[in-house]
Amino acid sequence: MDRRTGGELAMVMKAKFQRIIFLIMMFIPLTASAVNWPQSPAIEAKSWALMDARSGQVVSSHNENVELAPASLTKIMTLYLAFQDIKLGRLDPGEQIPVSKKAWKIGGSTMFLEPRMKPTIEQVLHGISTLSGNDACVAIAEHISGSEEAFVTRMNETAKRLGLTHTHFVNATGFPVEGHYSSALDMVRLGAALWRDFPEQYALVSEKSYTFDGRTQWNRNRMLWSMPESDGIKTGHTEEAGYCLVASAERNNTRLISAVFGAESDKARQQQSRTLLLHGFRNFITLRPAERDIRRQAEVFEGTSESVWLKPSSPIWVTMPKGNETMLSFRLRYESPLKAPIKQGDLIGTIEAVVRDGGNEQILTAVSMEASESVEQASWVGRQWDRLRLWWRSSEEASTGG
Repeated sequence: MDRRTGGELAMVMKAKFQRIIFLIMMFIPLTASAVNWPQSPAIEAKSWALMDARSGQVVSSHNENVELAPASLTKIMTLYLAFQDIKLGRLDPGEQIPVSKKAWKIGGSTMFLEPRMKPTIEQVLHGISTLSGNDACVAIAEHISGSEEAFVTRMNETAKRLGLTHTHFVNATGFPVEGHYSSALDMVRLGAALWRDFPEQYALVSEKSYTFDGRTQWNRNRMLWSMPESDGIKTGHTEEAGYCLVASAERNNTRLISAVFGAESDKARQQQSRTLLLHGFRNFITLRPAERDIRRQAEVFEGTSESVWLKPSSPIWVTMPKGNETMLSFRLRYESPLKAPIKQGDLIGTIEAVVRDGGNEQILTAVSMEASESVEQASWVGRQWDRLRLWWRSSEEASTGG
């Protein structure tokens, strides 16, 4: 039996509804028909994607759903789960963790952990993010979940929750193995989630170097040096995957996440990522309309008021090509007739950001709407009168073919 109060359950349902709306909108195809969408740049890689992290809109992509080996891009999810446990109070960054023989012997890129050591959570996170340490990934996975296998189960559960439909993890490191894959689109979504959900920890992915046990290693993400706005996130490379990079950068209000899979070299993944990010900054603008421009009134039946004001339940961000801002409008959708009682905060429909050009239109994003105030149920007489009004209205619509 769920022992949470009605208010707590309402908050949970509201959060779930908002996440459903966000995930649905991420799957809306964004090849514009109503707006002149800038042509994507020529990117030399197997697949790639570019997303505005605030709006969740993908503005450019190629082979974005192809399932490929992600190599160390996998570690973004490992970081995500560690950051999550810190936020929830399950992990203390200062606590020490053991280093197993499995972590010590794993090989590949490491932070040179040994069983004699007792690194802190904070040190291990630096080792994952900056040094791409496979040993650090195994150590924290075992500490959090008891084994890497149990940790991987949680990785896949989280991938599903975040809407990563072309991703499946088999380990916490990205070592190539059958059945371990992801896609460019899933990786920009994961990168955006890392930035959105853990703003306090996110600065870690912009660290250029880290010194552990007297040994200094440098971050392999050369974007941190070559592009001033760049602040993350993670490189990846194996012979099978080629050179991969999930990069992030912010200019003004626009926060972009790019993913490049299968570039030919370290230099190429940097160049292609920079080209994608500059394409986004040059051609797109991120808008945040004021709440007063989005608030709408909805007609209410069988209540003490004939209408209720609706407001967005979360901030709405819209990404669109520069120069087309005047084509943007907002449309309310909700199930009618809307009947009392209505509680303040109840979720009622969605507001859609729509671009119109002549007879064409395109939905860019949508946000759930909530009641700004409560509307109590009317008296018996009032309810009967509104039922009569609804019957009359439906009869008129039927007679006119409406």
